[in-house]
Amino acid sequence: MLTTLPGFLTRDRYGEIRLTGHRIGLLHVVDLHNQGLSPVAIHDEYPTLPIDLIAQTIKFYLAHRAEVDDDLSATRAEINRQAAEPSGGPTAAELRRRLGSGRSTAKS
Repeated sequence: MLTTLPGFLTRDRYGEIRLTGHRIGLLHVVDLHNQGLSPVAIHDEYPTLPIDLIAQTIKFYLAHRAEVDDDLSATRAEINRQAAEPSGGPTAAELRRRLGSGRSTAKS
């Protein structure tokens, strides 16, 4: 896991690395870079990111590839774990209660 990040990367409260001042994660930029996109093409996908920031991020990735790949693997595993969890939506009883309260309001 990366313990020291340059100023243009920030670890959020959930542990994901994001480009400082943006909601876009290092994961997104690295994935597009690994798909063969240039910094300009990545900018086309994320126009709020300056091209020089994208280039800096790719340079950092290439200089720390093993550590970044390990960190991103952990991020992907957490995303997959959360996606596999039940959504925790309302129970059938709660839905019936909501439907019942909606009907009484509609009749008024």
